[in-house]
Parts: sequence; C-alpha cells; structure tokens
Amino acid sequence: MTIPEVKLYPRSMDKETIYLRNVITNPNIIVGEYTIYNDFINDPRQFKKNNVLYHYPINNDRLIIGKFSSIACGAKFIFNSANHTLSSLATYPFPIFYEEWDLAISAITNAWDHHGDIVIGNDVWIGYEAITMAGVTIGDGAIVGSRAVVTKDVGAYEIVVGVPAKPIRKRFSNETISALLEIKWWNWSFNKIKNNIKDIQAGNLEYLKKI
Repeated sequence: MTIPEVKLYPRSMDKETIYLRNVITNPNIIVGEYTIYNDFINDPRQFKKNNVLYHYPINNDRLIIGKFSSIACGAKFIFNSANHTLSSLATYPFPIFYEEWDLAISAITNAWDHHGDIVIGNDVWIGYEAITMAGVTIGDGAIVGSRAVVTKDVGAYEIVVGVPAKPIRKRFSNETISALLEIKWWNWSFNKIKNNIKDIQAGNLEYLKKI
C-alpha cells in the first residue's frame, strides 16, 4: 500500500476544506501533515491573509501547527505586532511611524511587547472563530471552544472555552492521556494509521499500546 499523492482538498466535492500545509509559503508558518482548515465564508486558501494577523516578517515570530489538527472557519491567530507596549508611558506606537518622528527604523519592534510564537500541537481541534494570542502553546489533543479567546497555555487533551478561555475538563483520565502522549499515533506511518483507524476511533487503547 502506497502513500496517496499530496492534494489540496481532502474531499473531491468540497472546496471549503483544505490540507492547510499545502497553501503555506511563509517560512515562519509551519503546518503538519493532514491538518485541515475549513472556511465557508472566505476562500480557505487565503488562510494566511485572513487568519494569521499582525504576523510581520520583521518580528520573526512563528505559527507552528502539528499534524492532524482541525481548524474551524474564522479561527484567528494574533501575533506580537498587534500589541502596543505596556512599558511606555504612551499607548501610541511611535516607533511604527519612525519617519514622522525621526526615529530609527530598527526601533520598530519596540512598539510592541514580545510574547513569543504560537504553537499548536497534534490532533488539536480549534473551534469556530476562536482566537489564539501570541505566546500561547496548545497541547496535543486539546479542544478550543467556539469564539474562545486563548491567552494562556492549554494542556494536552484539555478543553477550554470562554473569554478569556478557561479549562472546563480534560478529555480523558490522566492515565489515558499519558498513554496517548506515549503512543503519538499521529507520528505513525500512513499505512499504520489507516490499518488502525477503527481502533483509534473506538478507543481501543490497550490494543493500540501493543502494536
């Protein structure tokens, strides 16, 4: 059995859902295999323009998304350049308008505070119009509820909702989560996943641990 040819649309009759990595050209956006993005309002191929906001090259911050994650329509990732620094006595971003104020162009990044990259794990489900802020890490298997605003890290297999997003529960017991993080099924070969999809979906963890 061979690995299928890489394609843009997972379903032949569906132009609203794409394999996201196949439209990404920005080196500071890294997306794993089989991660999908659905957009029923805009062209999903415009993900970078419509969903990755304030992501300016001068800042070199990154959006990193793992394998087999699912990103719903309108989910946004807001980067550091959206901030106005809190260390200044003024909220006005003077360094951005360096020409007007005779400032050095190299001072532009002083206009905002730096919180770091956005890192999304594997098998993460991000709900409709959810917002993830700069510096946040979302662990493997986590779920972010619709229109949640994620300002803090989310643990593996944790479910968060609300503004700001707060955990409501874990998807599984700690023992099961530890086993899943050990198995890392998303790193299996295409054929191994395909041959064991029924057991993954049925939750046959003990069987999966043995193969």
